[in-house]
Amino acid sequence: MTSMLTPALALIALTLLVWVFMYATRIPAMQKMGINPQDARHPGSLTALPGSVRQVADNYNHLMEQPTIFYALVFYIVLSGHTDELHIMLAWAYVVLRVAHTAVQCTVNVVTARFLVFALSTFVLMAMAGRELLFLL
Repeated sequence: MTSMLTPALALIALTLLVWVFMYATRIPAMQKMGINPQDARHPGSLTALPGSVRQVADNYNHLMEQPTIFYALVFYIVLSGHTDELHIMLAWAYVVLRVAHTAVQCTVNVVTARFLVFALSTFVLMAMAGRELLFLL
């Protein structure tokens, strides 16, 4: 696990697993409630679904948001030739925190716990980006 790209691949795998989980929960819930798939053509149109189903979709959306910064940063670090042990450890820390965020949001969905993990993952991104900014000086 000495590659800076492996944590990015791990986060991609998590995102794809959440996608499967999202449809494994959403489709049966829609069928149970008699919701026509065409009724889901607009964002927010599935608010009638149970919270336990919606929170998985919310997590999938969250995996499309901030992690895009992580992916760009990982590729920047690799292409700049700045990969080192600390960057790799920070990248893995980010992935572990995103796994924890997913676990919280897809199960108990305690907002304060979710926010704490989100904030910690943001600080990890800041540390990675800050190190790269220091290389420019």
